[in-house]
Amino acid sequence: MQPIEFDNGAVQIDASIVAEGLGLTPLSLRQQMHAGRVTSRAERGIDADAGRHRLTFFSEHRRFRVVVDATGAIVQRSSVDFGNSALPKSAHRSGG
Repeated sequence: MQPIEFDNGAVQIDASIVAEGLGLTPLSLRQQMHAGRVTSRAERGIDADAGRHRLTFFSEHRRFRVVVDATGAIVQRSSVDFGNSALPKSAHRSGG
């Protein structure tokens, strides 16, 4: 698998990329996803961002985001760590 692939409208991302962005091991990521402690959102770009996708992953204390182009190449990545504080509700909004 390439790091990011598109399959019938779904976006698949290598778990090691997400784990690194959230500061977790791949095993811990898998466990936390199954427990509902790591969630995600996928958004498709429109207008000037057509062909891009923004994938955002949320853990208890971090938000990790990647923007990919139509080929699956990562255009941008960012991670916000709120330390010992819980992830604020505003971190779950689209955009920003």
